[in-house]
Amino acid sequence: MNKLVCVVVLLVLSLSFVVAEGQTEGASQTGKVYTFKYANTQSPEHPRSKSMELFKDQLEKASNGRIKVDLYFSGVLGTEAEVLDMVVTGSVQGCRGGLFERANKMYLIYTLPFMFENTDQVVRLMRSDFGARINADAMKNGLYIPACGVAGGFRNITNNVKPIQGPEDLRGLRMRTPPIDMTIKTFKALGANPQQVAYTETYMALKTGVVDGQENPFSNTVDMKFYEQQKFLSAVNWQIHPDPFYVNPAWYKSLPEDLKAIFDSVAESTMIYSDTIWLNSEKDYFYTLQSKLKVNELSPEATARFREAVKPVWQSYVDDGFFSWSDINAALNLAKG
Repeated sequence: MNKLVCVVVLLVLSLSFVVAEGQTEGASQTGKVYTFKYANTQSPEHPRSKSMELFKDQLEKASNGRIKVDLYFSGVLGTEAEVLDMVVTGSVQGCRGGLFERANKMYLIYTLPFMFENTDQVVRLMRSDFGARINADAMKNGLYIPACGVAGGFRNITNNVKPIQGPEDLRGLRMRTPPIDMTIKTFKALGANPQQVAYTETYMALKTGVVDGQENPFSNTVDMKFYEQQKFLSAVNWQIHPDPFYVNPAWYKSLPEDLKAIFDSVAESTMIYSDTIWLNSEKDYFYTLQSKLKVNELSPEATARFREAVKPVWQSYVDDGFFSWSDINAALNLAKG
């Protein structure tokens, strides 16, 4: 990110305030300890997991031990869908991952194909009042979201058949996609054959030939070693995903007011930290993939052809009432500053 230094300074100041606030208000209070059980499917080395280690450390300190955080990584509690169900029912108190459409269909506006020119635009939009309203409206679907970041950098394509240099190269390819409507519609519009496979099962699907390829940020492709079963990486920068921090509303509402404020502040600072380390790590993951796969990048002309090919996807969401062209244009204006 271009503003890395400013972001890190703001993060440190924010976390320092939170810890001081927790020590001042929490020191005089004793009693119940609230356990926050959290899970994600990435490894402990993944940026998402690293940021949650910070979350645990800061929240336990800021609350003077009144909130205890248990972390579960690498999918040990189940798939993203299974863990999100657990958050809704309350057997797990928090998670991060995909399936954001279940929380609020407006999250899909972030995922419109070829919408953003760079990741700074995405972060600016997510941290605006526009983004805050999307987070707040997830309560209607049984999820509290104190903060949302980006799920890595732009999503790119790997496969075993050929480089993807234009829309026509995707025709007929069996592409693993997450169970996200936007992704499925986009690959259908580009002539591919989308196959919904759980994230934790993607490696085996690539190995056995159930699918020809997959799309993910560079970080996920390296973290899950998808490159071991692929030949080509096409840096098409087609989409970016939001990374909502899902929290069980009943658990959150059970907190005293001072702990709610501390929890929210730490969650917001954690997502700033997550964005910072995740987005800046993407270039290192890209270097790793360059040493393992045949890599191509799109020309501006090819990008324009892709953008033209997916226009019907944008229109379909307007037609179906997910959001309006007014929403899209407002989002674009906010993103560009």
